[in-house]
Amino acid sequence: MLYKRSSQLFAEAEKVIPGGVNSPVRAFKAVGGTPIFVKSAKGAYLYDEDGNRLIDYINSWGPMILGHAFEPVVQAVIEKAKLGTSFGMPTELETQIAALAVAMVPNIDKIRFVNSGTEACMSAVRLARGFTKRDKIIKFAGCYHGHSDSFLIQAGSGAITFGSPNSPGVTAGTAKDTLLARYNDLENVAALIEANKNEIAAIIVEPVAGNMGCIPPNKGFLQGLRQLCTDNGILLIFDEVMTGFRLAAGGVQELFNIPADIVCFGKVIGGGLPVGAFAARAEIMNYLAPLGPVYQAGTLSGNPLAMAAGLAMLQALDTDRAIFQRLEEKTAYLAAGIDKVLKANNVTFTINSIGSMISVHFDAAPVVDFKTAANGDNETFKKFFHGLLQEGIYIAPSAYETWFITDALTYEDLDFTIRAIDKVSKTF
Repeated sequence: MLYKRSSQLFAEAEKVIPGGVNSPVRAFKAVGGTPIFVKSAKGAYLYDEDGNRLIDYINSWGPMILGHAFEPVVQAVIEKAKLGTSFGMPTELETQIAALAVAMVPNIDKIRFVNSGTEACMSAVRLARGFTKRDKIIKFAGCYHGHSDSFLIQAGSGAITFGSPNSPGVTAGTAKDTLLARYNDLENVAALIEANKNEIAAIIVEPVAGNMGCIPPNKGFLQGLRQLCTDNGILLIFDEVMTGFRLAAGGVQELFNIPADIVCFGKVIGGGLPVGAFAARAEIMNYLAPLGPVYQAGTLSGNPLAMAAGLAMLQALDTDRAIFQRLEEKTAYLAAGIDKVLKANNVTFTINSIGSMISVHFDAAPVVDFKTAANGDNETFKKFFHGLLQEGIYIAPSAYETWFITDALTYEDLDFTIRAIDKVSKTF
């Protein structure tokens, strides 16, 4: 496939946008080459500026669980836009989507909408600190919770890709209140809590990690975090920006039957528009202004276009809960096919998957945390990425990103992908 027009557009973008992109991982620095510029998308497919069709396995990094340009979402946005795009005042839509989200997700009474997953996680930590009257938080190496200062301490995803997990611009004062733990290592977490008695406000975690590739929690890990938090007066924050409304209607809390104290959302909850949210039981949420002392605000929070898209998406998922089983079956089918062809071609690899999230790590050892994820062979991944791109398949341009399966993918698409991986892996 040729990407001449994309190359031209990238050269033009570099003149007026830092790095030519508005989010770093899009720049292809981890894999080399030129970013693909998209013109349109429908269902399981992207159509780029050169006229190529690509089977899409990033799906806008998660929200397109029902496929691109899902008709109920598109129509909801169009009809709402005709009435005005933003008011800076309350609308009935905000209450409707809030009520539906609260009904779908366990252990939450109230929810507040913001404009991104970053904003949701940042606000959740502020709320936890205000509620507990403590300053420190624990996060996990390789977990990414957005680009707020508190979280750019060994962050995953783009921060890893660019080799600067401790981002310049984050002050030492901010960094000292973020304690770094190892994912899937309860003893390490317990030691941090013991060394910082009565100082930790919250533990924030991706309950299924997606920013160092897909890494599910080990058996007992989330239960152990829950118990440590309960025993030490610490709030447990689940960052379900990726997993919320994707792995189950009620997210990871429903999937594993483990209650969090605060839950952060994004991606699916916005139906493809910029939306985030955070939620908790009433006694915690009532600490937020205007009821309580913890300030949080946003001019465009709850804007009608985003609320219309999100409501249409959640209604579709709530109505057809069999989708989660279908997605799990498609993911398992894809994983089995990839496993078969990579083994046949003597490739060293590990596949991690759960629900509709999957990733291929080019290392034989189990991938359970940031350290083991970093052991993957990036040179092989680059060949893998570009080989699939030439076959008309788009995966994340970083070895530290999960793939997202959409219900719009057919088994013919999956078979095509497996054959392409067979062909590409023969060239390693």
